[in-house]
Amino acid sequence: MLILTTAINALQQLIIHAQPEQTRLSVELQPLYATELIEWFDAQILFPQFYWQSRDGDEEVVALGQCCHFHDLDTAKNQLNEQQRIWGGCAFSHQDHYFLPQVELTRKNNNWQLSVNLPVNSAPIHENVGIKRTEQTYDKAVLLESLASLITPAPTPLPLSYKIEARSHYPEFNQWSHLVTKALNAIEQQDFEKVVLARKTALTLNRPISAAQFLQQSRQVNQQCYHFIFALQANDYFVGSTPELLFSRKQRQLHTEALAGTAARSDDAAEDCGLANWLLHDSKNRYENRLVVDDLMARLDPRCDSLQVSVQPELVKLRKVQHLKHHISGILATDVDDAELLANLQPTAAIAGLPRQPALNFIANNEPFSRGWYSGALGYVGLQQSEFCVAIRSARILGHEVQLFAGAGIVPGSSPVSEWQELERKTATLLTLLEPDTTVNCDIDCDDIRLNSFLPELQRA
Repeated sequence: MLILTTAINALQQLIIHAQPEQTRLSVELQPLYATELIEWFDAQILFPQFYWQSRDGDEEVVALGQCCHFHDLDTAKNQLNEQQRIWGGCAFSHQDHYFLPQVELTRKNNNWQLSVNLPVNSAPIHENVGIKRTEQTYDKAVLLESLASLITPAPTPLPLSYKIEARSHYPEFNQWSHLVTKALNAIEQQDFEKVVLARKTALTLNRPISAAQFLQQSRQVNQQCYHFIFALQANDYFVGSTPELLFSRKQRQLHTEALAGTAARSDDAAEDCGLANWLLHDSKNRYENRLVVDDLMARLDPRCDSLQVSVQPELVKLRKVQHLKHHISGILATDVDDAELLANLQPTAAIAGLPRQPALNFIANNEPFSRGWYSGALGYVGLQQSEFCVAIRSARILGHEVQLFAGAGIVPGSSPVSEWQELERKTATLLTLLEPDTTVNCDIDCDDIRLNSFLPELQRA
């Protein structure tokens, strides 16, 4: 096994002598320390960039640079061999971007590899079939140049403290209250059964913040999550620590889940147990979860040879909140591929609503910002295996500005105040990385309603 610098030199020699039929080259690495991979990622200047840590923590990947990129999964999979994966995702508005990286540094359990991809150059490639080659003609010289640009060893970052100098919500509480009331009226008029409304919180910091170091802090405290960074260019990073799987596929074996229904956590063990018990039996939260289960089952049933759902929900206990979850698994029909799964599952009822199109129309006409990658799907696609997470508990980092995103499902029984409190607790997943972990502010005045008066109800947030 090689140290990183030696591994890069070894790969350069392998590339020089590679045969035309070789499309992926790898060398084994000595294990890195827990923080070394993220620090190395932080130092790199190749774009696009993708960092991925699986929810069980068994796999980490840094993907850098692109051989080619795609806007169509079917076309993309035709360009892959058995060892290659494309990385990227599908935005909330279904704008797709995937790329075959030039360089991948991968940890699978305790096994480390540095790899490069060499796409087949003989096949004609055109934009009108959903694929675009990088601006330069892709050949060995381009890949060797990219390897030479890798920065190693990465400098150890200096610890910095950050001060939030300005904070704005989109929508603010008055507008939020109006939107929730409008949504509840639409539900009463049977326009839809549920809609998920989101909020963007824009923070201005006293100095630029590193997306990689921000995520490193999140990895340390937010367990049982997928951790990701996606950047198409410098100074614009989408970062998150999400508990939610969209789907994973191993050959024809499919796994997905319904994650919906939320309650607070408490540092007091007895109170935390009480909140969990309340969540398991609360009719509103169970109804919200059941809507997601029913929608997923309806979408998957015609696409699976067999399909099962867990009988009872389980609790997913995170640092700030806990959720209800149902497992769903099945065997895909032979003609169903990843593109069809993404098109039919994303966005789920957990992050859009039900029925999907009326809920999406309400969101498009009423939310005061564009979601972008928030509540989209991020992950990878390979020939034998694919996996996507739902991009919630996420932030966009633009130098001095951090945009935090959170959403709340509106169903009968929702109130503007309780759903705002849920937004606060979900936002705290990442906000508390920047400021002290304080109790959510419950003193907002709005139309003579004080949040303090709702505290018993708000434990579900």
